[in-house]
Amino acid sequence: QVQLVESGGGLVQPGGSLRLSCTASGSIAGRYDIEWHRQAPGQEREWVARVMENLDTHYADSVNGRFFISRDNARRRVSLQMNRPKPEDTAVYFCHIFGTPTWGQGTQVTVSS
Repeated sequence: QVQLVESGGGLVQPGGSLRLSCTASGSIAGRYDIEWHRQAPGQEREWVARVMENLDTHYADSVNGRFFISRDNARRRVSLQMNRPKPEDTAVYFCHIFGTPTWGQGTQVTVSS
């Protein structure tokens, strides 16, 4: 069973940029749609973005135009480029294999000046 590990979280200033990575323990090529979700303190986990097997991408309205999801099957990696983050983007970010119970452990992102 494929496992996922997120990295790249940290403190970023509003308007800056940050890149999150999700690395899989096995092949993801041609097999899975991969998503990013996030959960802020005291709130429900929410979907952020999805990259499909055919490289199509989809975004939540709250991040559309600021965040960009991509995948590199050769490196078994899915990335989330966060541009112009806002304080309300502060959350733990998780990657997830769509349609399966597989989640990473999460990486904390804090947007603050």
